[in-house]
Amino acid sequence: MIKISLFLTPILLLVVLSSCNTYKKMVYFQTEESDSLHVNQAEFTPTLKTDDFLSIVITADDQESALPFNFPIMTNTYSSNQGYTQGTPAKTGYLIDDEGMVNLPVLGRTHLGGKSRSEATQYLENELRAYLSNPVVNIQIQNYKITVLGDVKRPGTFNIPNERITLLEAIGLSSDLDITGMRNNVLVIREDEGQKKQYRIDLTTDEVLYSPVYYLQQNDVVYVEPNRAKRSQGTFWRSSGGILISLTSLVITTITLIVK
Repeated sequence: MIKISLFLTPILLLVVLSSCNTYKKMVYFQTEESDSLHVNQAEFTPTLKTDDFLSIVITADDQESALPFNFPIMTNTYSSNQGYTQGTPAKTGYLIDDEGMVNLPVLGRTHLGGKSRSEATQYLENELRAYLSNPVVNIQIQNYKITVLGDVKRPGTFNIPNERITLLEAIGLSSDLDITGMRNNVLVIREDEGQKKQYRIDLTTDEVLYSPVYYLQQNDVVYVEPNRAKRSQGTFWRSSGGILISLTSLVITTITLIVK
């Protein structure tokens, strides 16, 4: 009995240590501090960027006078067989070019790139006061999207209609990381002024709450790397899986012949 206990003790110890190690790799926001954390939201206000597709609607006291400043609504769609046919309004808007410019009716080429949505709104309203009484501008980014890839349960590209999303919410949209996803080395790729920037985030600590990528921006890509065990497993099956299947088939065939 003593020999059995001596044999089982190190095994049980290894199991306990393994469980603790797994816990540390799985749980988010491990910190000993209990104070409230404050995230500076002003640092994460998204700005308008190249290739943003904008909806810009302009109204005024006299709505008829504001019509020339708005994109004409196209209610016809084209069919190669029947020509133009009645349909739903086509998606219209303004694409920001490589120089940060959009081409607006009456106002012409206008620089909006690099401005926040509220800054662009205020800028256009100031410009329009020379033409309209009490102009009101509404701007929306129609192609605001983020992408989550890698070892998550539901990878994909997600449209964000309210133009505001955190890294944690993006992970929620992808139905969380798989159990084999590396929570301590999540990669966020962001394009800033034509340059690709990479950020490495450890979700097992609270550092994500202070990170410049806590709030994601349009076209950000989140990548979750699989852990070493999953990568090794994939390599093993690619290199040895066929051999194991062949050996298994051979054993089954041999046993079947012996039984017969």
